[in-house]
Amino acid sequence: MKVRLRLAQGFVWIVGLCACLSSCISSKELVLYQKTDSDTLALAPRYIPTIKAGDVLSVQVSSLSPEATAFFNPYATIAMAERAGAPTTNTPTTPIPYTPGYLVNEEGQIELPLIGKQMVQGLTNTQAAAQIRQKLLDYLKEPTVNVRNLNFQISVSGEVARPSLFSIPNEQISLPAALGLAGDVTIYGRRDNVLIIREENGQRTFNRVDLTKRDVFKSPYYYLRPNDIIYVEPGKSRIANADRTYQTLPIILSALSFIAIIASRF
Repeated sequence: MKVRLRLAQGFVWIVGLCACLSSCISSKELVLYQKTDSDTLALAPRYIPTIKAGDVLSVQVSSLSPEATAFFNPYATIAMAERAGAPTTNTPTTPIPYTPGYLVNEEGQIELPLIGKQMVQGLTNTQAAAQIRQKLLDYLKEPTVNVRNLNFQISVSGEVARPSLFSIPNEQISLPAALGLAGDVTIYGRRDNVLIIREENGQRTFNRVDLTKRDVFKSPYYYLRPNDIIYVEPGKSRIANADRTYQTLPIILSALSFIAIIASRF
C-alpha cells in the first residue's frame, strides 16, 4: 500500500511539473479577423499576374479540326500516344513523362510550332491567348487557345502544420488560403506578425501582415504572387516551452528513475 502511495505521489509530482512547462496563451492571440469599428471592408484588388522571362507556359490549342489542332499540341499528342500504347500487365513500365510547357526566354518570347516566336512578356494569360489565337486563324478554323503559367508556386514555412512548396494551378490564391494548404498556423505561431517575402523589381521585400485584424483583407499582400514566401514565426510561448523543456528534462528523468528504484525495492 505504501509503495502504491509513493508511486502515486511521484506521478502527481511529475504531472504537475509538466503542467508548469506549458505557458498560457491568450485566446485573443489566436482569434483571426477580430472585430473593428466597421463590419464592412473594401477588398484588396485581385492580383492578375503578367508573363515574365523565366515563366513556363502551357499553351493548349483546340479547333474544329482535331487533326490540324494536334500539330499545335505536340507534347499532348505524345502523352496521349504513350497512354494508349501503355501495356495493361503488371510488368514494370516507363512512366509517362510530365507534359512540358514553353519557356519564356530572356527576350520575353516563346516559340510555337509553325507560327514561330511570340512576344508574351508583360501580357496577361488572356492577352497572350488572344494574340496566339489571332496568329492561328491562318491555319485553323475557329481556334481557341488557353494559356496557363505552370510555375506559379508559393512557399509556406515556420509554425504551420505542413510546411511545403505549393503549386497553384489557377494562379489566384489569398494568404488565408495558402495557410490553409499548409494545415493552418499552429497554436504556437504568431498570427499578428506573418512575414511575406516577395520579389519586386529585382529586389526582395520583407513585409508583415497581422491576421488578427480585419484590415488584412485590404492589404496588398492579401493576394499572393508567384514565388512568394510565407513565414510564420514562433511565439514567445513556443520559445519558453523549448527552454523549460531543456532545463527540466534532467529533473523529470531523475524523478522517473527514483520511482523505478522505489518500485524495484518492494
